[in-house]
Amino acid sequence: MPLAHMVWRNWMELKRLEVGSWGNNCYILICPRTQESVVIDPAGEAKRILEETRKTKVRYILITHGHMDHIRGLEEVRNYARAPVGIHPRDASALKKPPEFSLEDGQLLTFGDVTLKVLHTPGHSPGGVCFLTKKILFSGDTIFPHGPGNTAIPGADERLILSSIYAKIFVLPEDTIIYPGHGLETTVGREKATPFYPVPQGITGEHE
Repeated sequence: MPLAHMVWRNWMELKRLEVGSWGNNCYILICPRTQESVVIDPAGEAKRILEETRKTKVRYILITHGHMDHIRGLEEVRNYARAPVGIHPRDASALKKPPEFSLEDGQLLTFGDVTLKVLHTPGHSPGGVCFLTKKILFSGDTIFPHGPGNTAIPGADERLILSSIYAKIFVLPEDTIIYPGHGLETTVGREKATPFYPVPQGITGEHE
């Protein structure tokens, strides 16, 4: 499976691993100065993920939402990396073991010189979140190239996901790069220019 590797202006190293039978993206973020790292969505192939983090100190394991295809490799990565797991409380029941901490809207998580901001974006799941650092957004299954995440599943809500996108994502700079839970990256500007996001009615976008 492919691995994409990028360095952002010497402040963050980014690895994208496509893992599992559903083509999930697992992201590994590394601070070049301290070699501290974060794993986002260990969706499978735990040994590959652990190998890519081998020379780093894993500070956090972060889960965008609790659907099984995003957490299949979690327990093995957790056991070997010995790093705390964070997930939004509304999705925490999906985990086999309780998380070490909860993710809340607006929360800041720092590893080395990198800070991630948690954005609660329900709709695909009640506890769905995105992670923002500068002009880079890790969106889980909230938003993809050409449309919102799937809402034809139990616990999902089309109006709510659209409200999340308008309130939390479409307010970001248009050159913000979106790295989704499946597939390749897009940008906020590119998505705002498509017709796939009807304006939601009757929801304010405040979900906390």
